Amino acid sequence: MPIKSGSTTISLTGTGTDHAAADGPIDMGFKSNRQPVGKFQGIEVWGPYDAPGQLGIWGTDVCVDFDICISDGACIDACPVNVYEWLDTPGHPASEKKPFMIREKDCIFCLACENVCPPQAIKIFVK
Repeated sequence: MPIKSGSTTISLTGTGTDHAAADGPIDMGFKSNRQPVGKFQGIEVWGPYDAPGQLGIWGTDVCVDFDICISDGACIDACPVNVYEWLDTPGHPASEKKPFMIREKDCIFCLACENVCPPQAIKIFVK
């Protein structure tokens, strides 16, 4: 169940089987090319979304394509203000955890995370 009917809260569990191997970089125009499908702990999620196999792009200013992300933790280590923390994503084919931008509002737009991401799964929209 990717989205509960009438709700803006998405679930990380489901029976989704959609998964296409996604290579970076992140789609820079995703806000025009994709639709928001809901939120997770207040963070916007952009589709397509079919958990657990396809998780889409997460964030509004600090954005990570969870289908490209290889979860090496470079962004978590690079962030000087601790925007990210690990989020369990059980069943996702690429990795069972993702760097979740839970403190997106604390971003100082230094671009450190964007610059260290090996598959270029991160886009920071500088204010």
